[in-house]
Amino acid sequence: MNAEIIAVGTELLLGDILNTNAQYLSQKLAQLGFTVHFQSVVGDNPQRLAQLAQQAKERSEVVIYSGGLGPTADDLTKETVAQIYGDPLQFDVAQFEKIQDFFHACGKPMSENNRKQAMVPLYGETLENNNGTAPGMLFRQDGRVAILLPGPPKELIPMFEGEVLPILQKMQKNVLVSRVLRVYGIGESVLEEMVAPLLEGQNPTAALYAKTAEVVVRITAKAETTEQAAEMCDKTAKEFYRIVGDCIYAEGEQLLEETVVKLLAEKNLQLSTAESCTGGLLSQRITSIAGSSKVFECGVCSYANTVKEKLLGVPADVLEQFGAVSPQTAKAMAQGSLRLSGADIAVGITGIAGPDGETPEKPVGLVYIAAANKEKVWVHRMVMANRTREVVRFAASQKALDLVRRIAMEFEIKDCDCFEK
Repeated sequence: MNAEIIAVGTELLLGDILNTNAQYLSQKLAQLGFTVHFQSVVGDNPQRLAQLAQQAKERSEVVIYSGGLGPTADDLTKETVAQIYGDPLQFDVAQFEKIQDFFHACGKPMSENNRKQAMVPLYGETLENNNGTAPGMLFRQDGRVAILLPGPPKELIPMFEGEVLPILQKMQKNVLVSRVLRVYGIGESVLEEMVAPLLEGQNPTAALYAKTAEVVVRITAKAETTEQAAEMCDKTAKEFYRIVGDCIYAEGEQLLEETVVKLLAEKNLQLSTAESCTGGLLSQRITSIAGSSKVFECGVCSYANTVKEKLLGVPADVLEQFGAVSPQTAKAMAQGSLRLSGADIAVGITGIAGPDGETPEKPVGLVYIAAANKEKVWVHRMVMANRTREVVRFAASQKALDLVRRIAMEFEIKDCDCFEK
């Protein structure tokens, strides 16, 4: 069954407000098995809104609107959609009393234009709003359904969960289940070639989405029951694991830092960091995870060479001969962090995040990442040309986290120089 999302509001077109409602609604509709072919944003213009509403009604069985249900003159969604679906609005005394009670409970006077919000469909349905004053609406005509929701997410989300979800569940015969795999260490284009046959399936489907310094795989199956769809997803996921192996670091919404903190806790391992170009970003990502205090010993932000020498014990001749941005310095930083903290694993990061500071031999985007345990030190060289400072820093911290994961799991580490301690 096809569905469509229309967000109403000139403020969305101007970029004053981020349209998070469309993302939320798309995710929910996909989970219910609806196919969303269109997402639209239209300003507070009755002619353009009417034109779009008519098009949406013709091409989609379910159209969900957000915004334009308020009391002001430019809130025109329900009046416009009511005309398209041939359902006149009528004044609802009970709804008006609820609106009055809402203002009274807030200790605020109610302006007269709020009467407009008590106009509801004659033939359609009214959706209760327990978090605001504007009720939602549902219009039906010729097997087509329009659902109108308020714009504020704090009102839209509870209304969708409580009022709309049961309606849509009854309309949909099939369910859609998705399984997300998170991949680090293989680029999107290479991964696509590796798993090409799996991307050709119709049910389940599998798709790749490139994100900063990782790739997300979404497997989606449609079936009569959730259990059947989940089983179909599992079968395809096993094939991805067979091909991609330990480059899959987690599933769902679990980020790499969360994976690492959980893993270190399970292994009873301690971690410390020494950072230069990332400026504490790696430490921040680790400590943003609840429970990190059990696994994180300390983080040193050693921008200055004097700090590298005095605190981490990086030899002065190493800095003089090879420079702060070098595999030798990264190695010494990791080893120094290990000695300083007494941790089981330590990371050292040094590089040129940009946009300036490059030399002919050392361009912007050059980063060395070292990871050490009590037996070995691994050093990885990254060159990220034409990347922003933020991307360079994040990608470096992402690589560092993956090195920690691989050391903790005793996985093979292929793309590093390895030194016996």
